[in-house]
Amino acid sequence: MSAQTYLAYDFPLLSAFWAMLWFFLWIMWFVLLFRVVFDIFRDDSLSGWAKTGWMVFCIVLPFLGVFVYVIARGKNMGRREIAHAREQQEAMDSYIRETARGGDDRPSRVDELTRLSEIRARGDITDEEFRKAKDLVLSGSGPSASSPHATSTSGR
Repeated sequence: MSAQTYLAYDFPLLSAFWAMLWFFLWIMWFVLLFRVVFDIFRDDSLSGWAKTGWMVFCIVLPFLGVFVYVIARGKNMGRREIAHAREQQEAMDSYIRETARGGDDRPSRVDELTRLSEIRARGDITDEEFRKAKDLVLSGSGPSASSPHATSTSGR
């Protein structure tokens, strides 16, 4: 009985577990490798030569290069990732605001009508001026503040 036996091959379930473990580690290695490569290119504080050096190090000696990068620069990888995610979120939010507003700098008709009703409620314009301004806003002829309110001389 001098033959060596391997426990993983005596029990098929352990063999399957062992294969899944290696497969999981292989996938995790590629995730880490791609995160490091993306971080190298995303980092604006690195010069072009530094980025090239890190990439050559990660290509020539991939395991050592990635692990040294994670040790040397891994502390700020998360910060750069969060900053990038915030920039993307801000860009998306501004795009949504711009699209919802209609793309121009003029206030929407609802905003203009709200402002007109507030001006009328304060007593700065008469009901007739309000009606004329409302008609202008709804017809799209112009902003409400420049029409009747600017010409109002009622002194209220």
